[in-house]
Amino acid sequence: MPDQTAPHDAGAAPPGARVLIASHSHPMVQNGGSEIASHGLFERVRDQPGWAAWYLGCTRGQSYVRPGQSITQPFADDDYLYTVGDFEGFRFANRDTAYPRDLRALLRKLDPQIVHFHHYVNFGMETFFHVRDTLPDAQLVLTLHEFLAICHQQGQMVTRQAGALCHRADPVACTRCFPEAQPADFFLRRLYADRFLAYVDHFVAPSRFLAERYIAWGLPAEKVSVIENVPRAAPLLPHAAVSRVEDTRAAASLRIGFFGQISELKGISVLLGAAELLEQDGRADIAFAIHGDHTNQPAAFQAEFLERIGKAGSNVAFHGAYANAEVDALMQGIDLVVVPSVWWENSPVVIQEAFRNGRAVVCSDIGGMAEKVAPGETGVHFRVGSARALADALTGLAADPARVAALGATARTRWDGEAPLDSHLRLYRSLLPASASASASDAVSDLGSVRPAPRFGHG
Repeated sequence: MPDQTAPHDAGAAPPGARVLIASHSHPMVQNGGSEIASHGLFERVRDQPGWAAWYLGCTRGQSYVRPGQSITQPFADDDYLYTVGDFEGFRFANRDTAYPRDLRALLRKLDPQIVHFHHYVNFGMETFFHVRDTLPDAQLVLTLHEFLAICHQQGQMVTRQAGALCHRADPVACTRCFPEAQPADFFLRRLYADRFLAYVDHFVAPSRFLAERYIAWGLPAEKVSVIENVPRAAPLLPHAAVSRVEDTRAAASLRIGFFGQISELKGISVLLGAAELLEQDGRADIAFAIHGDHTNQPAAFQAEFLERIGKAGSNVAFHGAYANAEVDALMQGIDLVVVPSVWWENSPVVIQEAFRNGRAVVCSDIGGMAEKVAPGETGVHFRVGSARALADALTGLAADPARVAALGATARTRWDGEAPLDSHLRLYRSLLPASASASASDAVSDLGSVRPAPRFGHG
């Protein structure tokens, strides 16, 4: 499993290198981590001399529908949007009859040498066959986000009923989370995924933790590289934006910032529990600024969250949703970033953003979070799910401002905005010679004149 996280010279692009980058959503529709990462990669590749790049995002809304067209261009000439039709999430099957026709037409029009997907949700697993059948010589790359092929529970590998961390999926164990299904359903789900993932030439994992989980599940280790997500360039906004956190700064000597989606799995209950404990301990010097959107969550969660915010003490300020372009200025108004997720995580964008701004991270001690944050160097770990452990960690940091500053300074030195792009370009270049010599006549599969899809073994 190659680790391409180290900085290196990207070198010159092969003449006429063409890349189509696709994501299950679009940052103009939903500003999530994978959308930001995929669009950031597209923008950076497009700006490289000798490279051409296009972007294909998705939406489930109907705002961009055009009669007879499932793929439109509402944002820019090199930016496409697929309006999702009939998508079945259990097997990641796309039943939209217009999609294969329109996708194949787009592929023939652009003729990319690299087709790089960030996700298979909304597109459907069959998309990989459509790419291979339409462009036999193109190289197909897939960046993995979450564990969706492994776990039907939102790809989180957290049990549905108890919210406990899950370490391994198998058909019988999965029916404990989904008793309405049979083990055979999960067995066939796995076969379906195997069938189409086998068309992918190379997989990218933004964390070693995620890569190891997928390899243990059955992906060939030699086809997986660990490459961090490409960050979007986001210049600092005028300091006026920091006024949104002034009420948190006023009386506190340690200002904690939460940024991102507000959900149970993101650990917001852990954060609020820690805030309550600190208030009970009389620690008015530790304050929390919560920046994020809760409105796309289930109604019961939204009601409970708003109730707890309403009862929160003066050490908690909820500022609501923010634009990604604001994040740097907002982080300048706090001292530490907290990532209290209660699922494994992969490579949270907020950690990159914190390091870019010279802010240390206090995070749960599992998964991609623990991998990205070096305890005692760029931040602090606390026991996952424990509000008391988080409160104690923050109490210790509040007593040592010099340590907080030193952690933030080290975090800033670990930030390298160029290395992930260089690693992606290096991967593309390594794949292009193979794609130039590949032939669709090498073998015939039962789906047409395409390279055969070898089966992954079941672990």
